[in-house]
Amino acid sequence: MHKITDRSGFGIGRMSQLSKVNIETIRYYERIAIMPEPDRTSGGNRQYGLASLKRLSFIRRCRELGFSLDEIRNLLTMVDRHDFTCSQIHQMTIEHLKTIKAKLSQLKRLQNSLTIMASECSKGDIPDCPIIDALFDLD
Repeated sequence: MHKITDRSGFGIGRMSQLSKVNIETIRYYERIAIMPEPDRTSGGNRQYGLASLKRLSFIRRCRELGFSLDEIRNLLTMVDRHDFTCSQIHQMTIEHLKTIKAKLSQLKRLQNSLTIMASECSKGDIPDCPIIDALFDLD
């Protein structure tokens, strides 16, 4: 496998392979302007380089960590403008971590509720089911 350099040029298929991001997702990121429009060959095909690959990998990693597209856009804007401090990024990360912890807490409550509902079910052959009853419950 050849080394990717600043002068490397590759199409969207190769970009997808290298970044592990689906081709349609790459196109979507271009449409919403998180990824810049790439250069085009004389035949109109997209042509990417190392900077685009790094940016796309950054976006993929952020998505894996649960950052929203708006949060990623804000991060990239700060990076592009060289207008950030480590302290600002740390604070954004802490805020995101709080959101993740709240979601985990909510998922734990959902797990407990579903566990209780499932344990109350007799799994019988009649249309009388405590799970359905619980779902219709007005609280």
